[in-house]
Amino acid sequence: MVRTYYMHKIQSCEAGMSIENYMKSFGYSQHLIRAIRNIPNGITIDGVHVYTTKILTGNETIIIKLPLKDSSSAIIPVPQKFETVYEDEDIMVINKPANMPVHPSQGNYGNTLANGIAYLFEQNGDPFVFRAINRLDRDTSGLLIIAKNPLSACILSDMIKKREIHREYLAIATGLTDDKGTIDAPIARRDGSTIERCVDYEHGEAAITHYNRIDYKNGFSLLRISLETGRTHQIRVHLKHIGHPLPGDFVYNPDYTYISRQALHSASISFIHPITKEEMHFEAEMPEDMRRVMSD
Repeated sequence: MVRTYYMHKIQSCEAGMSIENYMKSFGYSQHLIRAIRNIPNGITIDGVHVYTTKILTGNETIIIKLPLKDSSSAIIPVPQKFETVYEDEDIMVINKPANMPVHPSQGNYGNTLANGIAYLFEQNGDPFVFRAINRLDRDTSGLLIIAKNPLSACILSDMIKKREIHREYLAIATGLTDDKGTIDAPIARRDGSTIERCVDYEHGEAAITHYNRIDYKNGFSLLRISLETGRTHQIRVHLKHIGHPLPGDFVYNPDYTYISRQALHSASISFIHPITKEEMHFEAEMPEDMRRVMSD
């Protein structure tokens, strides 16, 4: 089920606030508030339509309707194989396999995570708008958050901007790395390429990667990685920069002797639920192809 409205029970400490200020404090964006204003009876108290300028007394229950768009015709529903780790009315947490793009693009119209989510929504009879909160490259496996409605989407997107969603990755790096380290090296698009990034101290954007080596076998280091920034290809570029590229990386180290895709996995994710405010933590085991590289 996709949530179509929210019920807010106003506390005494919130008396004196306007409904608009209350909504902003909860996490509604200004864009979403404007959209709700255009819905007939979009905001009601005891079944009576009210405006966002109304001042709260501290003992009301507000019901707010959400603007639900028609299903996106640009994303065709196609069943896909992936694991749904968690789902409620507001969010989904997906364990995405490698070799699955997140969004449709040229040459990838029916084989993406978006197609698979569209199929699930269609089966449930729910309108579908694809709202992926964090990004993963096609060949990076692991955990990814999907927002199921516009309110959870705008709150989670704001959390991403504020670095309030904590992610850790498992990566296999070529060679023996230091026990631990921090890579502080700005990243920019490589001249003449639409895909490739590189370290560029003159034109790049700040990028900081922290890593700890947790194993070393067969000439490879298994690293647990956290990011202070979220630049495109950040882990892949930084590890190549220090001389320890990921095996199987078609852009930065196309050596497929041990693995057929970049050895990178989104292993854990922690955040506060956008609506219930519960602490959420999920983990996804390292996939089989990466385990084989590190096996005895």
